[in-house]
Amino acid sequence: MAYTAIDKSSSFMNTKLYTGTGASNAQTGVGFQPDFTWIKNRDANDHYVLTDAVRGVTKYIKSNSGTVETTNAESLKTFDSDGFTVGTMNEVNTNNEDYVAWNWKANGAGSSNSDGDLTVTTSANTTSGVSIIKGTSDSSADRTIGHGLGTVPDAIFAKNLDAGNNWDVYFKALGYNASLILNEANATRTGAWGSSAFTTTHFQTNDSYTSINGNEFVYYVFSSRQGFSKIGSYTGNANVDGPFIYTGFRPAFIIIKNASSSGMQWEMFDNKRDGYNDGNRRLYPDSSAVEPSVNDRVRILSNGFKLVTSGGTHVNGSGHTHVYMAFGQTLVGTNNIPCTAR
Repeated sequence: MAYTAIDKSSSFMNTKLYTGTGASNAQTGVGFQPDFTWIKNRDANDHYVLTDAVRGVTKYIKSNSGTVETTNAESLKTFDSDGFTVGTMNEVNTNNEDYVAWNWKANGAGSSNSDGDLTVTTSANTTSGVSIIKGTSDSSADRTIGHGLGTVPDAIFAKNLDAGNNWDVYFKALGYNASLILNEANATRTGAWGSSAFTTTHFQTNDSYTSINGNEFVYYVFSSRQGFSKIGSYTGNANVDGPFIYTGFRPAFIIIKNASSSGMQWEMFDNKRDGYNDGNRRLYPDSSAVEPSVNDRVRILSNGFKLVTSGGTHVNGSGHTHVYMAFGQTLVGTNNIPCTAR
């Protein structure tokens, strides 16, 4: 097999667990300065908090809500060289409550990008296949936007920052014009992503969904990278001996959505919130619910993950199409040195 260009996956994506203090709380050990951080209070019905370096610290949006961007000086206060600092806001730092923060490295605050119809600010990391984009639509027509990755995107998460519209999520595995809603448990809909397929330089938005004249948007764009990330789809069988999804690495983070049926929530897993099989707890990014205590969904393996539930239609519906994103670490990098998944 070919080796990945990434020798240490945790230099580009890493999960950080921490306990709230109720006072300014610096978190280290992430392994890099994050450009995109997604935080959830595991112990309370608090919103998810998403902050990125392009929009700037103290500004956040919620994966479980379509509400507009919020500014709070006591949310995520700084991105630091080895982590981040949170303020006193309950969603990120209630005293004695447990939190999880998923962190990605892009390319800092970004720079101007004119590869599409709109000139936008793009923070793109071509090595890891992660791009953060902020821009303002100038038209009601379909518009193209440069993503900076050099490969066709496999997934895009789009949010209107100025209006209380739903998130729109693109997965290449579903076709260029299909869309899911991150803050709802709906099945796939159509019409959100313009009228033409995406390219190695740009993607397309569509009025009323992923682009509205005069409104500002943020787009989180992901493209698979061998040995580090895999984005795709699989078909469920509603059996405890569920499908095995080959990724080519040991996943450290997984997000799954049943795209075939309404009422099916998004589910997120990682290798830190217990960190062992039979202990891979899920969270629901479309809901403020606390972390469930049951662990009955996935097994994380050295080269992929396996579904092990007959009742979890969200992740293993019989004959249903499920989309997923996985990030992790292959066994060997370009330095020929065996790696761990941490």
